[in-house]
Amino acid sequence: MPSDDRHLQPRRQPRQVRAELTRERILTAAAHIFAEYGYAAGTTNRIAERARISIGSLYQYFPNKAAILAKLLVRHIDRGTWTQADQLDLSPGSLRTTVQAMVRDAIDNHDDDPQLLRIMIEEAPVSKELLETINNHGRTRVTQIRDLLARHPDVKVQDLDTAADLITFTVEINTHRLMADPNAVAVETLEKELVDLVTRYLRGDR
Repeated sequence: MPSDDRHLQPRRQPRQVRAELTRERILTAAAHIFAEYGYAAGTTNRIAERARISIGSLYQYFPNKAAILAKLLVRHIDRGTWTQADQLDLSPGSLRTTVQAMVRDAIDNHDDDPQLLRIMIEEAPVSKELLETINNHGRTRVTQIRDLLARHPDVKVQDLDTAADLITFTVEINTHRLMADPNAVAVETLEKELVDLVTRYLRGDR
């Protein structure tokens, strides 16, 4: 269930360039502070000091550090759109290359500091905005992948809707797990195994 959003709502929505830049400075500073000190010790005073603003100015934009962390996670998810999907070569024999591009895009979208990524996953409150962002991102990603599957001549699976859902979930959950704990397995190893797995599934290999 989502948290009570009242204590997570930003207090000031930037309407001018200067205000937007100040909010971005706060978020950038918070990302560094959380990664360096952890969430418990990543206080708003430290964030304000790193952003080179007063604590009063910080509170004009965010009521607390939970709201800042929630916004960082929303921003992390928002940037995950696959912008290169329309530029792929979908000619016969290119399925593995297509899948590799999809997996690599997911990995590149999770290149935050591993400590920050763990904190966002484990500590960020589940707000209404976050749930809406996750749902919108998921729908967009599944739609992109389904469109690719429908147009690629090497794809043999029949239920494209289910295939797109399964692939999206498999790639996303494993990428999150890897990037939050990069010592668990080498990135190159996970990438190769995911590409092999998804390619064999789409080709209908038995």
